[in-house]
Amino acid sequence: MTDGPLKDREELLDALRPTSFAIAYRMLGSVSEAEDVVQEALLRVHQSLDAGEEIASPRAFVATITTRLAINELKSARARRERYVGEWLPEPIITDGSGAPDDPARQAETADSLSLAMLVLLESLSPEQRAVLLLHDVFGYGYTEITDIVGKTEDNVRQLASRARQHVKTRRPRFTTTREQQRELASRFFAAAHDGDLAALESLLAHDVELTGDGGGKVPALARSLRGRSRVARTLGNWLRALARFPQVSMRPVEINGGPGAIYVDDQDRVLGVWSLDITEGEITGIRSIVNPDKLAHLGEVGDVVAIIQSAR
Repeated sequence: MTDGPLKDREELLDALRPTSFAIAYRMLGSVSEAEDVVQEALLRVHQSLDAGEEIASPRAFVATITTRLAINELKSARARRERYVGEWLPEPIITDGSGAPDDPARQAETADSLSLAMLVLLESLSPEQRAVLLLHDVFGYGYTEITDIVGKTEDNVRQLASRARQHVKTRRPRFTTTREQQRELASRFFAAAHDGDLAALESLLAHDVELTGDGGGKVPALARSLRGRSRVARTLGNWLRALARFPQVSMRPVEINGGPGAIYVDDQDRVLGVWSLDITEGEITGIRSIVNPDKLAHLGEVGDVVAIIQSAR
């Protein structure tokens, strides 16, 4: 093979990677699992081209392979998640360009379908429902195209989409907040957190706000989600008082999965955790704290939270 065709092949695979990652990440909610699927999908494209196959639409071809691989991976991943210690949350990605140049977030479009709230909601769907909903409502594939991808009849595909859409609709907030309002409210929240102003913090919370932590059994975190303004505010207050004992820990507001959030780092800029906020109707309705080091490794070097806690003792 000459350099020209080889370069063209590499450029094609590079061009297909964002599409493959965007589908795989939304399907799996895991950067590491998505990257494994992308690698396998692109390998299969490469092998098909080597075999001399004519691929009319490389984008549709890689979407088909990625979706099928992701459905299979999701089925096995669900068994692992049932054994997961504590609450399971998706792996966060930074979407405001402040991450590393090769951050996976650059390979995924920022959209509502990328939010942690939506990814958590998608977890309640079957793998096939999740695939059909994403392919049709997010990526714009027609039902006829989706039948070939998931191996179902068009009637089945439409039923899967309808059930998935109804399930999501009943659990999503009915009112949204503009991005400007989100940024302003998030700024007030993190300013209050930085200053330890618990009254200001509590005033920003919805009455049924939910706080979820994911430590994976490796870092101290909530055993189960907390709900309610006073309980969440009290817990946040305890966390912030504890953080005040660690001057080497600092917080930097960033965009997480297309929404407001923050990343916590140590004095060597190693990642310790991520917070993500759900904001609806001018109130914070959800706070997600991800401190499982396995879910932070793609964001940069990870610090040792347990060692920091022990040093204070």
